[in-house]
Amino acid sequence: MNPTIMLNWLNFFIADVRDGLGPFLGVFLQQHNWAPDHIGYVMTLGGLAGMIATTPMGILADAIHAKRALILIASILIIAACSVNYFYPYFVTTAIAQMLIAIAGAAVPPAIWGITLGIVGSSGFAHQLGQNEAFNHAGNASSALLAGIFSYFYGLSAVFLLMGILAICSVVCVIGINPNHIDYKKARGNNSESTQKVRFTQVLGNKTLLLLAITVALFHMANAAMLPLLGQSMVAEDMIDSAGAYTAMTIIVAQIAMIPMALFAAKWSQTHSYNLILILALVALPVRGIVAASFHSPWVVFPVQILDGVGAGLLGVAIPGLVEKILRGTGHFNAGLAALITIQGIGASFSTSIGGVVARYFSYETSFLALSGIALMALILWYFVQPIVKHDVLN
Repeated sequence: MNPTIMLNWLNFFIADVRDGLGPFLGVFLQQHNWAPDHIGYVMTLGGLAGMIATTPMGILADAIHAKRALILIASILIIAACSVNYFYPYFVTTAIAQMLIAIAGAAVPPAIWGITLGIVGSSGFAHQLGQNEAFNHAGNASSALLAGIFSYFYGLSAVFLLMGILAICSVVCVIGINPNHIDYKKARGNNSESTQKVRFTQVLGNKTLLLLAITVALFHMANAAMLPLLGQSMVAEDMIDSAGAYTAMTIIVAQIAMIPMALFAAKWSQTHSYNLILILALVALPVRGIVAASFHSPWVVFPVQILDGVGAGLLGVAIPGLVEKILRGTGHFNAGLAALITIQGIGASFSTSIGGVVARYFSYETSFLALSGIALMALILWYFVQPIVKHDVLN
């Protein structure tokens, strides 16, 4: 069987597994009488754990051939930790479970990036990135739809069961990828015959990579809290009948919007640079926050999450593609991309705490505006600084 087919379906099924409960966790904990800032603290702890683990996982993905085994082990750990959340929704146990989920989840992206690059090589990477992202978003939308339906009739406990089923499907897809179809030198971004040892100085000393990392860190500092806060604000104002169904709707709208965005970004990048794609993503986020703060209706989910789909869909293709071009031929692709994701994770992990604190002591509307201000900082930084950085991948 064509390995890209199994790779596509792996992205479809694992989409909802690697992040654990995601925004459903906030609603689940809120139903157990958790305060918004405590929910934010737990999510921040998970984000920090994932941040610490991401770069080592990227280095590991560069160093070993057993990339499929990383995905298998991570899937099992995530499901086990989610079970702990369900049966013991207390601060200490939930915090530990979220950290385990984040660490295991950090192993999945570099393993998939490496497998993808090892199968298709640099020439087919942009196209396959679009396929990966499209199937990933389709998987998120499908699982969210099922989660919304099941949680409406059976409660949020159905979401936990659904995740277990998706994890089993992910395992089947991983096993279905023939390891003989993976070129392990190409999988680490090394197109030469020599094998280079991963060194942090070569990766972290790249100014273009550092600028990109800071930009996306600010992006995710603004972005990560918006979806859980949107669901929590609707619950707090008693505007919805089913928190689970509404949370699922927020995910579905965004993920459906991401599919054409990812395909567009992949097609554009085959003949043009990634710069316009990145700028469009950076523009969409502050607009999204302003819209969320301006309208007090459950229907605001549609424009807010469509804008989320625009930003995340474009960024999901642009970031790995840019890093692959910047580090092409070095043998440090997964480590370099993981290092960028680590810096990005710093912003994302603090997003929920910032949003939660502002929401508790001011209002949800104020928290959306505060996050929009951070997003605007990312746009300003990239727009004014990137022309100064001399690198052909940005031109």
